[in-house]
Amino acid sequence: MSKDKEKIKACKHKIRAISDTMYVLGGKWKMHILVALYFGSKRYTDLLEDVEGISGKMLSRELKEMETNLLISRTIMDTRPITVKYELTEYCEKLVPVISNLADWGSSHRKEIIKRAHV
Repeated sequence: MSKDKEKIKACKHKIRAISDTMYVLGGKWKMHILVALYFGSKRYTDLLEDVEGISGKMLSRELKEMETNLLISRTIMDTRPITVKYELTEYCEKLVPVISNLADWGSSHRKEIIKRAHV
């Protein structure tokens, strides 16, 4: 296989991998929920408070999708009234460096844009 064909194949593989990742993490709320859970397990109502602007219906939908994709675990506590706790899975912990890098880049980008706007 020629070097050009190898590069094209590698490029297509990377694009497909990114597409798969964005499918799982995409949307307005998933990263917000993951960041909230990064700081510890939370109850549903805690997540509603932490993720400003999300509706209860949307939070329920996102949590179900994230559980299906093995990003979070849902534990029903033996309490009265019943409490449900959400937390990142061990599998999702692999995303923590990616999330941290995105947050760092976002902070730097905001500073750069603000700096250029005031020039």
